[in-house]
Amino acid sequence: MAWLTVLSTAGILLTTYLGYFIQNIYNHRRKINELRKQGVVTHAEGMELDNRSSHFTPEVCQPNTPDCSVQFAMRDLCQEYSDTEVFLMDFWPVYPALFTVFGPEPVNQICNKYNLPKTEIAIKFMHPITGGPNLQGMNGDEWKYWRSLFNPGFSTGAMLNSVPYVVDSILVFRQKLIERIGKGMFSLDELTSKLTEEIILKLTLDDDSDSQRVPNPLATALGRILHWHSFWDPRILMNPLRPLVQKYNGYLMNTYIRKELDKRFQEIKEENVAGNVKKSPTSIKSVARLAIEAYLDENKAMGIAQTNTLDESFAAHTSYQVRLFLFGGTDSTAAIMVYLYHMLAKHPIWLAKLREEHDEVFGEIPDDAARLLKETPILLNSCKVTQAFIKETLRLYAPAGTMRAGRPGATITDLRGNQHPIDYVGANILHQALHTNPRIWPRARDFLPERFLVGPEHELYPDQSAFRPFEQGPRNCIGQTLVWNELRTALILTCRDLKITDAYDEFDVKSKEAMGMFARLKRRLFGEPIRTLHGDRAYQTDTGGLHPVNGYPCHVEWAK
Repeated sequence: MAWLTVLSTAGILLTTYLGYFIQNIYNHRRKINELRKQGVVTHAEGMELDNRSSHFTPEVCQPNTPDCSVQFAMRDLCQEYSDTEVFLMDFWPVYPALFTVFGPEPVNQICNKYNLPKTEIAIKFMHPITGGPNLQGMNGDEWKYWRSLFNPGFSTGAMLNSVPYVVDSILVFRQKLIERIGKGMFSLDELTSKLTEEIILKLTLDDDSDSQRVPNPLATALGRILHWHSFWDPRILMNPLRPLVQKYNGYLMNTYIRKELDKRFQEIKEENVAGNVKKSPTSIKSVARLAIEAYLDENKAMGIAQTNTLDESFAAHTSYQVRLFLFGGTDSTAAIMVYLYHMLAKHPIWLAKLREEHDEVFGEIPDDAARLLKETPILLNSCKVTQAFIKETLRLYAPAGTMRAGRPGATITDLRGNQHPIDYVGANILHQALHTNPRIWPRARDFLPERFLVGPEHELYPDQSAFRPFEQGPRNCIGQTLVWNELRTALILTCRDLKITDAYDEFDVKSKEAMGMFARLKRRLFGEPIRTLHGDRAYQTDTGGLHPVNGYPCHVEWAK
């Protein structure tokens, strides 16, 4: 009779689960229908709602370009909702229902007025990368506490003091480019990733990794985690090996970071010993060291005695933050840097303007710029044209968006003036659509850096609240000052005497020659793939910080 008991128990569990699932479906549909009755514009796959078509732009979603970022399908879909700039995407239970928002007014309400919390799904997706609670997904007092500990390390003053180290790393990057002259096609994305990796390791951990020349174990472990990571691709997310690979490499990262934290802690202890006060081993203090100092100062103010070892909980949570900084400081910055060179090649008039500005600020000898930047880092702020060029590139190639959870009592107002409750569903703030919203940006798809050089009286002058590559408000990117310094310095030290051009034509020819039998048969049956997105061969993919497809194959030569 035991088997009857097992079957009976299994039947009860199955019935309970099905009942729970059906109840969830009913409650979800009821709440979504209530939103529709209140005037919420809704888009659902395969349905005709609000007299609008429910398709993604064919060029974006065709199987011939499966590696392009899904953000561009969403961006093109937003064109159908230009009269509201808010609509509801409901893919539950595959994905949470979210308002898609691409108007500056509702975005300000979400991020500034209410400062809505980050969504649970965003926290879940970032966990393999960070290993635990981190600033990207924390909310409330927990977020405030950890942000306050790390703010000093990323302050404007600290980042200005770090410019000499940024210069040194970019000089290595420059030399790597020079070594590639006349030696054929290479991946620019690979070089920029190693550059930004080296810089963030130095500034967060005071780790002289030299990772542009020698592989760094911490960066290698992070790279493996990212290789086995996706925010949406089920082919990766359902791979049974993925959790094991990511957990092991997460262990390697935590072990490496902990050793560095212990080194910084011991340095602080030695400096605080009476009669043995000495200067920091470097002329700047790393982000991690400043966080440890802030933590120890706080404990001292509370009367907590300093121990001989770093508190385990503090060390673990600091490791999670450092892993986040390594990801953000390497991935997105590297991708944007590639697009700067891409736009320089596409817009020679602006390349000439940047060169003219660099001549004026640093003199006509390019090699003098590095020395002058080290001596007077504030000179970066004199390069207004360079900054405008970077801003326009960031506008068209935004590295990320943000998702926020709902909150009881919060409402957002669409362009029609309708107010919608944002409690049951959260919001997906789509920067790619916000940055190309034609109501806000005249000639929205054109590359016009002068937008950021003209005054308020000019028609091109942008709505400042609509430019959000690093978000705005309390949850803005903690490392954005470092990113600005890296991007400006890279252009200053390279664009006057080096010229980078894409080699996609050559890459496509070589890829076709190396194609296997199955791939050739597929092309015969289905035709040649389309490798451009809105005319751009270097379109962004869903790899991390939206890197350019195929790693941006390119050539470099001396500028004429």
